[in-house]
Amino acid sequence: MATKPTKQIIRPYGDRRDDGVVQLSFTLPVPLSEKAKEAAAVFARKMGFSDVKVAAAERAADSYTFFIVYARTQHSLDYAEIDVPEVVVKKLGFDDLNGLIKEKVGRRIVVFGACTGTDTHTVGIDAILNMKGYAGDYGLERYPWFEAFNLGSQVPNEELIKRAMARNADAILVSQVVTQRDVHKDNSRQFIEAAKAAGIHGKTLLLLGGPRVDLKLALELGFDVGFGPGTKPSDVANYIVHQVLQKEGKEEKNVHWEGEPK
Repeated sequence: MATKPTKQIIRPYGDRRDDGVVQLSFTLPVPLSEKAKEAAAVFARKMGFSDVKVAAAERAADSYTFFIVYARTQHSLDYAEIDVPEVVVKKLGFDDLNGLIKEKVGRRIVVFGACTGTDTHTVGIDAILNMKGYAGDYGLERYPWFEAFNLGSQVPNEELIKRAMARNADAILVSQVVTQRDVHKDNSRQFIEAAKAAGIHGKTLLLLGGPRVDLKLALELGFDVGFGPGTKPSDVANYIVHQVLQKEGKEEKNVHWEGEPK
């Protein structure tokens, strides 16, 4: 019988532990004024916060004001009850990972990536694929044992899949930056539908990334994995390599969801 985890009650931290202080930011459709500031405070109190202080108020546009508010909450939560899937990988460095591909795969791993649909932002896919990488972490183009293709932005889902299939790609990276009205979810669902129609779903590794993406959302949408803010190219590279090795039966399972048996 599994042992019930010990409770871990936590509250937000501001000036001191468990004081419940939080920082909120939001915009109201009213011009900047003292009345607008009081409206922001009233709004925060209506959300259940106390000790509300409007720290900043700035004009955002005609008849719109952006606010930063400090306030206090009495709510707490049991951190031990939080259950979220998480990618756990035994991560190798640049040289070791390339050596592993050379030794065990024996060929360059082919990866295609793009920001698909109407999304014009390439900052995410560039950070992962471009040679210079992100935060001092080399992009996949820098790895001699990766063959990485960055198709840029506004790439139709079907076009990305077609180009990847033509090179028998091991993995496809879909980047979704624009999130207004959940357009990132709609386009991601359309990609999965196109992948199923093309017969590559469940065969080619499908990765989803973006500022509002996490593993739970990616799995729900039908992708193999999801990477959110702060992801480095080496995280993606390690995941792909170990998944390819497992697919080819050359390595025991090294990537698992947190909570699964290792």
